[in-house]
Amino acid sequence: MLNPLKNKLKKNELTVGSWITLANNNIPEIMAQSGFEWLTIDIEHSVITLDVVQQMIQVIESKGVVPLVRVGENNPNLIKRVMDAGAYGVIVPMVNTREQAQAAVKAVKYPPFGTRGVGLARAQGYGFDFDDYAATVNEQSVVIVQVEHIESVRNLESILSVDGVDGCIIGPYDLSGSLGVPGNFTHPDVLAALKRVEQVCKKMKVPLGMHVIQPDYRLVIESTKKGYTFIAFSLDSLFLGTSCREQLKSLREGL
Repeated sequence: MLNPLKNKLKKNELTVGSWITLANNNIPEIMAQSGFEWLTIDIEHSVITLDVVQQMIQVIESKGVVPLVRVGENNPNLIKRVMDAGAYGVIVPMVNTREQAQAAVKAVKYPPFGTRGVGLARAQGYGFDFDDYAATVNEQSVVIVQVEHIESVRNLESILSVDGVDGCIIGPYDLSGSLGVPGNFTHPDVLAALKRVEQVCKKMKVPLGMHVIQPDYRLVIESTKKGYTFIAFSLDSLFLGTSCREQLKSLREGL
């Protein structure tokens, strides 16, 4: 298992990926051919099932792009299954404490570093490549914790100090929701929380991630200027829907 994303995270270099929520294998193929460095299959807020997750991982990997999975919860059985399906790493939601971060890392890694059980699935070459996989997975796998609650912001230094956490990514909607102002990203409390996350990551030299929801490259550029290096650029449904709306609007105005 060789994971080019891991090296970029270690060096805290800019890397741009995107988000998959539509349960159709054509989606990751189209997006993987577009130039993203990594793609995250979202199984927290989608109807994508585990068998489809594996098929999507196969498609993404075949295009030379890093496949990640945003799991639905910090659940060791779920994390183990997506890793066995061939994910190069996971994005774990609602990591609010150091203990929760440790649990996420342990679920991804084999003993003695972690507690992940051994299976002979796709990641292990269905049993024929287990030795090679076991020798590299602890070093090459990626664990990104999501900062999407004010409790996580308060505990961020202890969370990011956990060995095996490769970076964090802000979930802006849930973070604003935890402050009682869902979707209000300009509220002073939200801005203060974001500022603290930025300051902590800069001080600790940990990759700082953001999911830039709107498919507007200018917002990505703004994020990089603030020090964000692990950026999820929009998602499949918004790229599709925005393009349709913009082109139809231009068409109607030109008729």
